[in-house]
Amino acid sequence: MNPLFHTDASLRLVSSNSSYGACAGRVEIYHNGIWGTVCDDSWDIQDAQVVCRQLRCGYAVSALGNAHFGPGSGPITLDDVVCSGTESTLWQCRNRGWFSHDCAHREDAGVICSVLNDCSQLGCLSPEDWLPVQLVEGSGRCSGRVEVYFEGVWCTVCDDLWDEKEAQAVCRQLGCGSAVSAPGEAHFGQGSGPILLDDVQCSGTEAYLGQCSHAGWFTHNCGHGEDADASVICSEDWAVVRLVNGTRRCSGRVEVFYHGTWGSVCDDGWGLKEAHVVCRQLGCGQAVSAPLGAHFGPGSGKILLDNVHCSGKESHLALCAHDTWFTHNCGHEEDGDDFLSLH
Repeated sequence: MNPLFHTDASLRLVSSNSSYGACAGRVEIYHNGIWGTVCDDSWDIQDAQVVCRQLRCGYAVSALGNAHFGPGSGPITLDDVVCSGTESTLWQCRNRGWFSHDCAHREDAGVICSVLNDCSQLGCLSPEDWLPVQLVEGSGRCSGRVEVYFEGVWCTVCDDLWDEKEAQAVCRQLGCGSAVSAPGEAHFGQGSGPILLDDVQCSGTEAYLGQCSHAGWFTHNCGHGEDADASVICSEDWAVVRLVNGTRRCSGRVEVFYHGTWGSVCDDGWGLKEAHVVCRQLGCGQAVSAPLGAHFGPGSGKILLDNVHCSGKESHLALCAHDTWFTHNCGHEEDGDDFLSLH
């Protein structure tokens, strides 16, 4: 059973009793274009705690099984969910994998959170508030062009009035930490679908982008050709990192997974601060050395990053300053390397 970190998903609680509001009901997850339920095998208060935290609904009051809020009708999305209670999203908890289960809908899991129908504290949510959001063409699931799923189609958002308050709502909805940047002008490339939203304005406290005001569905004065698509970079921008050709997992040539390919990092500007960030991301203790000159042998794929500059405090290498992806003046004889200690 492995946690599912790198995926696009949304979470909601569904109940026929409107007095509960958005913070009590059957647990449902949106994944692969469809809403589905969660099986109650192993379901307990720790799992419910993660649901309530993710939905900004306070703390968990009760973790219910046996389809307490009625059986769902879609697929069963997760089973054997086991959380520590500290995860930021439900799918980060251990589970059997997407759509793998041995349940029926009479076993659908439910949750009651401490914040129920307090609209002043949470905001009363309509079905449109639950619209799934994804970030595409970025370095991972937590950065990229903003797209919203509406009436069966992924749509883009115009960058008029777009700033970090709007980006904050997107990052919060995706469980991606806080907003680092809110670039416009099609920073991650032009979209091709309909433009759904324009003049989006958020307070910065919303749990979902759909709670923010906007000009109206499909009402806009933008075009993809104007480089007007909105984008977001969140603090949890999970570009995957690995070390290869070392003597163990925590030493070797630095490689980063981006746009479906593994590539190396040029050693221009590479030092202990950058190595510390790699070490932290991999859970490998402290950096001991940051050797240069392809110490662990030259890579064979693309060179993804050059001129990487970190403060040493970043949680992920992709959060450090660097040249544009795939932009470099290096050869593989300059691939960066790390020695990491397990302290």
